[in-house]
Amino acid sequence: MTDLAWQVGVLIGLVAMLGAYVQAVVGLGIGLVTAPVVALVAPELVPVLPLWLALLISGLNLLGEHEHIDWRSTAWSLPARVPGTFVGAWLVASFSEQQIGVALALMVLLAVGLTIHTVEVPVTPATLGLAGFVAGTTGTATSIGGPPIALLYQHGIPQVVRATLSVFFFGGVILSLTGLALSGSLGSEPSLLALVMSPGVLLGYVVGRRSRRLVDGPWFRRGVLVVCTLSAVALLVRSVF
Repeated sequence: MTDLAWQVGVLIGLVAMLGAYVQAVVGLGIGLVTAPVVALVAPELVPVLPLWLALLISGLNLLGEHEHIDWRSTAWSLPARVPGTFVGAWLVASFSEQQIGVALALMVLLAVGLTIHTVEVPVTPATLGLAGFVAGTTGTATSIGGPPIALLYQHGIPQVVRATLSVFFFGGVILSLTGLALSGSLGSEPSLLALVMSPGVLLGYVVGRRSRRLVDGPWFRRGVLVVCTLSAVALLVRSVF
């Protein structure tokens, strides 16, 4: 596997565990938490490594709460991710790591800004389709596809939100990885590294699932936003300068 320094591997593993914990609690977050850090310390692993980690945690969430899935909404959003996936794969093949790093950082900051201001968007077939397309593009290019679709569900019932987002993420990540493979951008190193880090992701999921009722929602949410913001700013500075 590689010349990746063990300190960097440990850092990414810990961040992946934290991201899995966040996603187990609120329904998304592993991409927001891990992608900026991975892009900062090992940009060659983006977007493949965060996508594999997202596939694992989404599958675990899906198994845990499949009875709460809103299939009607998924039927509109998930198919729309297909064309967005091809656009995202083209972006990965066409732009440099630095350019994708800037896009990733701006995507995180935009997501944080929208979350802070709690922009409310109506859930309709049109908005679900648009969110699915945008999520397919950004998810494949930067490994962060959650914010566009999560924005629509932010005021929903937690169990329904987590389950429905898990279906969307699981299916969407498979599409993104397929698109990257077809474009020749699916490397073996990040795939093997994701396998090595899978026990940590599983641990983060188990702890997050068991502590959902114990987490103070507002303070936990603010802490996540601070971590995401600092990571995105650091990545943006690194990519620009």
